[in-house]
Amino acid sequence: MTQLTIHQIPVLSDNYVYLVHDEASGETAVVDPAVAPPVLAALEAQGWRLTHILNTHHHADHTGGNLALKQATGCTIVGPRADAARIPGIDVQVGDGDRYRFGGEDAQVFDVPGHTRGHIAYFFAASRALFCGDTLFALGCGRLFEGTPAQMWASLGKFRALPADTRVYCAHEYTQSNARFALTVDPKNDRLKQRAAEIDRLRAAGQPTVPSLLGEEMATNPFLRADEDGVAAAVGLAGADPVSVFAEVRKRKDSF
Repeated sequence: MTQLTIHQIPVLSDNYVYLVHDEASGETAVVDPAVAPPVLAALEAQGWRLTHILNTHHHADHTGGNLALKQATGCTIVGPRADAARIPGIDVQVGDGDRYRFGGEDAQVFDVPGHTRGHIAYFFAASRALFCGDTLFALGCGRLFEGTPAQMWASLGKFRALPADTRVYCAHEYTQSNARFALTVDPKNDRLKQRAAEIDRLRAAGQPTVPSLLGEEMATNPFLRADEDGVAAAVGLAGADPVSVFAEVRKRKDSF
């Protein structure tokens, strides 16, 4: 299925940066470069030339390498129109419903506010690849620094509509902690229990848990399931609306 070649680069303490390469055109993008040196080293190792930066939001651990990479390579920086003033070196502004041509594919752009007010995500449909920044994590979602529970629930709803075989390339290795929390609000979910055990095995072996499959997230991630009776009941909100349930789950995770 995958048309684009995606190379994962672990940086800082728990960030993931991604190189996205289109073999036919030779174009290569980096998604959310926190720092420049590991990206430049990976490009050299792969024999690729950087042509684009795709930013999801303005936080420094997602844009910190922008200017150094642009100076070194002359690449084009693409980022959220709604937050362009906070994206270093931005050249191209995109927003909800836009399609940005990269290599032989179009990236569908979603506005997904909640974590920040101007957060976006990029979905490459032909490659079934979703770059969601800090909106959706494996078994989690981003903290609501600049948005509301209603905004984040609506943002996650855009992802829930994507194909189940979509690979979720989130920006942090938070999965083990997220799994421990998820079990506190969804303790009867056998699939979640199995996934948590596999996550523990991977981390013990020093292996990443990202990317994950969207279908697996739909079955095990409580933040995507705030409209399910079991999750609502587990947080004492049986019969409540999904936004209220989501807000309670997020509140509990914030203090977990």
